[in-house]
Amino acid sequence: METLSSVGRNSVLQDNVVLGLVYGEGCSPARVGDNAVIRSNSVIYCDVIIGDNLRTGHGILIREKTSIGDNVLIGSHSIIDGHSSIGSNVSIQSAVYIPLNSTVGCNVFIGPRAVLTNDKYPVRVRDDLPGPVLGDNVSVGANATLLPGVNLGEGCFIAAGSVVTKDVPEWSLAVGSPARIKKLPENLRRSNLL
Repeated sequence: METLSSVGRNSVLQDNVVLGLVYGEGCSPARVGDNAVIRSNSVIYCDVIIGDNLRTGHGILIREKTSIGDNVLIGSHSIIDGHSSIGSNVSIQSAVYIPLNSTVGCNVFIGPRAVLTNDKYPVRVRDDLPGPVLGDNVSVGANATLLPGVNLGEGCFIAAGSVVTKDVPEWSLAVGSPARIKKLPENLRRSNLL
């Protein structure tokens, strides 16, 4: 198995980590910043750029052409399916799925087993599918589902188990299936402290 990678200072790669998995000709090395901890059985493709202080759980997957900022946590068995951008100070809990072409801002929390999607139909009919866009300071509760192309405005809060089918305005609450937009309670109207 061919790999291309560079790793910053004081970083730890546990057993069976594949860093810089080559997916095709001409890809660039995966780059991981300083002070990273990448736990066992994780796979990171080439053409991935990761900032400082990455922490992962076990068995994560990060596909090609993805950029990840500083101070990011990615929980065990989470998948970032490529061509995506993740900001700094982000907490992605265990078993989260982030599809191709997704954008996650800074200071974002994504709860366990949340699923972001990029295809409205079970059978792929095109390859330029739009993933969700999460603004800064967004919180997504456990087991929430975000449908293709939805935009979550800055500071919005998605309740656990909600199914988001349309854009959510900034500093709003989305709750239910399908999610209904409500006023965000005052005690939640602040930046995430991650």
